Amino acid sequence: MAGLWKGFATFISNMRRPNDDIPANEFVEKALEADKKDGLRLAVKARFFALLTIAILIIYINPRWTVIYFLGLLALFGLIGWAQLKVGKSGVSRSELFLMFCDITLLTIITVIPNPLEPLNWPPALQYRFENFIYFFVLLAAASLAYSWRTLIAMSTWTAAIWLLGLGWIIWQPDGLVEVNRQLINVVKNYDVLIPFVDLNDPGISLRIQEVVVFIIVGFILALNGRRSKRLLLQQAETLREHHNLARYFSPTVVAELAQNDQPLKEIRKQKIAVLFVDIIGFTTMSQKLPPEETIALLREFLGAMENEVFKHNGTLDKFLGDGLMATFGTPYPSNKDASNALACANKMIKALNGINEKRQAQGSEIIRAGFGLHYGNVVMGDIGSNRMEFAVIGNTVNTAARLENLNRKLNCTLTVSDALLSQAINETGDETLQRQFKNHTTQHIRGFEQKIKVWTK
Repeated sequence: MAGLWKGFATFISNMRRPNDDIPANEFVEKALEADKKDGLRLAVKARFFALLTIAILIIYINPRWTVIYFLGLLALFGLIGWAQLKVGKSGVSRSELFLMFCDITLLTIITVIPNPLEPLNWPPALQYRFENFIYFFVLLAAASLAYSWRTLIAMSTWTAAIWLLGLGWIIWQPDGLVEVNRQLINVVKNYDVLIPFVDLNDPGISLRIQEVVVFIIVGFILALNGRRSKRLLLQQAETLREHHNLARYFSPTVVAELAQNDQPLKEIRKQKIAVLFVDIIGFTTMSQKLPPEETIALLREFLGAMENEVFKHNGTLDKFLGDGLMATFGTPYPSNKDASNALACANKMIKALNGINEKRQAQGSEIIRAGFGLHYGNVVMGDIGSNRMEFAVIGNTVNTAARLENLNRKLNCTLTVSDALLSQAINETGDETLQRQFKNHTTQHIRGFEQKIKVWTK
């Protein structure tokens, strides 16, 4: 017995432990709100179907005009369900709890108080002979579609309390049909075991308590299932949030691959990738001439167009750099088109920039000049940081790409590409004519590097 009680205490403790909570974020809130609304709609549909079925059943069982009383109360149940759908929201709602309390109270009144339209003034205890407690399970089942596991536990305990209050009211009432009841008892007076079955004023206390206990058990089981469903919902919302965060940096195809891959990004590794740097030339001077709103609008338009091209060419948006960005191709996983994708992306970015400038010229605004730098080589990749993790790409390849972007100002060009990247792009595509798109420069000295490197410009 002590072991059983200890197990029950552990069960209650686990139910109260908030280990199914996930920190609130927009995806969790949206998921909970959508789940609540969907659950309420299902609950109301189930309620209306149940009410219609019960109405037909009542008419069949009791085909008399006095059944109008119960049909009117069924309509009231339908109105309460409609109200619950209107006021329902994610989280604690006093209005919903009040309507739930109305449900339980109304059903208790129906099952405990005799139909006032019935001509026979029978004893209130006789109401229990109709075994109407089973209809509480309909309310509980419908509530499991829309409410949290904590609310289901509350509903179970409220139902038990109100039902027991109704039983107390029945016991407190004076006996009815005394003479008829006395005659019935006299018929079976020699069989004591049958007296409770014929006594019209016996509410069957043991059976009523049994109903309450079973109802609470079912309520707790449904609550456990609801708690489990909520945890799955929150985990799904958290997965959606992570998927959205990945989509801010990686192309859709890479996001889909990451979502299916069990290998963590935090694994430190070295591999060859293409790195692209983009920067607005003379942005500081330009921004000083513009109101803050126009400055931000310009950045949003420019960086938005650049970002779109990165994702279209299977690139990774590593970071925004004020008036520019850094993108990588071949992260987190390399492909056989990383250099050619980077080169194609840069060309499309230039085309997109030309489109933006055509609009700005038509509006009488100053055009945007930008520089693009591309390099291909080895980098080191992995997560850095402790509390706030960030996937980082570091190495000389990154620094070289940044320096090549800066070289555009010296060489008076828009795009500067290292010979390493152009050679890799030609190897990937087999297209020797790619060189014809660029102007061959002599080797250039890159700040921070001892050896000069060969570059191509456009």
